[in-house]
Amino acid sequence: MTDPARAGDLERLLRKHRITLKHRLGQNFLVDPGLRDSIADAASSTQDDVLEVGAGVGTLTIALATRCPRVVAVEFDRDLIPALREVVAGLPNVEVVQADILRFDVAGAFPAGGEVVAGNIPYNLTGALIPKLLDQSPRPRLLSLVVQREVAERWTARTAASLSTIAVQVFAEARMVMTIPAAAFTPPPKVDSALVSLDVRPAPAVNVPDLDRFLRFVESVFQFRRKQVGGTLARIAGVTSAEAGQRLADLGIAAASRPQTLTLSQWEKVYLAFNQRFAR
Repeated sequence: MTDPARAGDLERLLRKHRITLKHRLGQNFLVDPGLRDSIADAASSTQDDVLEVGAGVGTLTIALATRCPRVVAVEFDRDLIPALREVVAGLPNVEVVQADILRFDVAGAFPAGGEVVAGNIPYNLTGALIPKLLDQSPRPRLLSLVVQREVAERWTARTAASLSTIAVQVFAEARMVMTIPAAAFTPPPKVDSALVSLDVRPAPAVNVPDLDRFLRFVESVFQFRRKQVGGTLARIAGVTSAEAGQRLADLGIAAASRPQTLTLSQWEKVYLAFNQRFAR
């Protein structure tokens, strides 16, 4: 069987199907069978159905297929589909889907939720993918994603270092499983990657009446991430700087703080103190 995790097999497969890798789609394929198997081990079990995001030519797909009952392998690039189908031929528990994951009907494929989401996620997809997968029920049980190491460090930071960090931490507990050197991919990306495990929470980590409004509120503050939160919140809430500073002081937060220094629990308090005049 062709194994794209072996460099020689990958080269033959790409040549056979006349595939040119597209940098704009983040097509960097893992060519380390040992690392690939470790990633599959972290993502799957004999009880878990798996949604694979960005299946590529099936490098991770074939490893997942030996470990779990069902794999829905979603790939956006039509040019890769023939190669992907060749690699998974003979694996009856793999469903190949050509689709944009941001438009894919995840609830239709996994109506009961509780699936595992796995994949090597390009940088330009990370910000949109988390809300797509976690904003609405039914939610997956676990996200096991290979992302740029910088993204992994933000997601697992103690403070809410970015809007995507907050979106992750609201819905999941994040931990870094392992780092993956750039040399393990072909072509090698410019930075190292990391495998992050996101254990989806049974309920969101913030107690707010409207999660969508909460995230939009946070996004509006992060648009001024280099500014002090006191001044930004005064503008957003339509109050004076003095009043905004006093509200923050009552919460134990310095008005001179920057958005990326606040913890998730502090964001919850800030939202409840300032959201009343935040425009819908």
